[in-house]
Amino acid sequence: MAKRRKGRPINGVLLLDKPYEMSSNHALQAVKRLYFAQKAGHTGALDPLATGMLPICLGEGTKFSQFLLDTDKTYQVTAKLGIRTTTSDADGDIVSEKSVDVSAEQLALALDRFRGTTKQVPSMYSALKYQGQPLYKYAREGIEVPRESRDITVFSLELLRFEHDEVELKIHVSKGTYIRTIVDDLGEMLGCGAYVADLRRLAVGSYPIEKMVTLAHIEDLLEQAKSQDIAPSELLDPLLLPMQSAVVGMPAVYVDDMSANFLRNGNPVQAYKAPMHGNVQVYIGEDEHDNSAEFIGVGIINDDGQVAPKRIVVA
Repeated sequence: MAKRRKGRPINGVLLLDKPYEMSSNHALQAVKRLYFAQKAGHTGALDPLATGMLPICLGEGTKFSQFLLDTDKTYQVTAKLGIRTTTSDADGDIVSEKSVDVSAEQLALALDRFRGTTKQVPSMYSALKYQGQPLYKYAREGIEVPRESRDITVFSLELLRFEHDEVELKIHVSKGTYIRTIVDDLGEMLGCGAYVADLRRLAVGSYPIEKMVTLAHIEDLLEQAKSQDIAPSELLDPLLLPMQSAVVGMPAVYVDDMSANFLRNGNPVQAYKAPMHGNVQVYIGEDEHDNSAEFIGVGIINDDGQVAPKRIVVA
């Protein structure tokens, strides 16, 4: 007999405002506990020293976390000039210290080199894997391993503040971009070194910053539910965004109940007005004007032009 999962089968996405010095996994486990959820997963770790938006997927929503991993991100970062560290942030050991003599014109020219599509070599303190182990494990042992450069895109880079040895930036970047590497490279371009003094993730994809909630707010709602003698779900569940919010912008197709059953059993189906290729949102319903349409997951167009199941919600 299969072991019954502990917790309740709650589905959705919570936009957590991750606190300073908490690991993403600890934040994930805290949300899972507070929601008493059967299953939970995050969508790309934030460093413990970073704060800000960490989407937490609950229940069947975990099936769509990969799509958020692949989306663009927006950050606000403060770079401290004059010091270079091993980790390119405040946690690392100091590698070098130099005087700062940087003009606004020099900074503007350096920043412009990051805009658009460029190559970036991932930090040794990233979670990327080499021979099955994350790079940061090698780094902690003092081992340098080869890393291939990869294309990244800086969609926008705005200078918010420049005061002698501090540079504050707002950066909108493609997936897989390491802000600490941008800051370290900036310091080398300016000839003085730099590290990340403060980092906050403002946005993941199209998720709005005003929808973020803190762990303290969730805990306060739990206390409120207890004092009012109501189910915690009445106050907590409205904070969740729907599962399909993780795939906003993906083309949608609509199928009937019979086709939905075929998909749930692993079989491809024909769908009216399906695109020629790529991933699609799948709904049970008439069309985009059907307010009662039910999201059942993500499909992919196969070689026969049918919608094949990729990530389907368990009914």
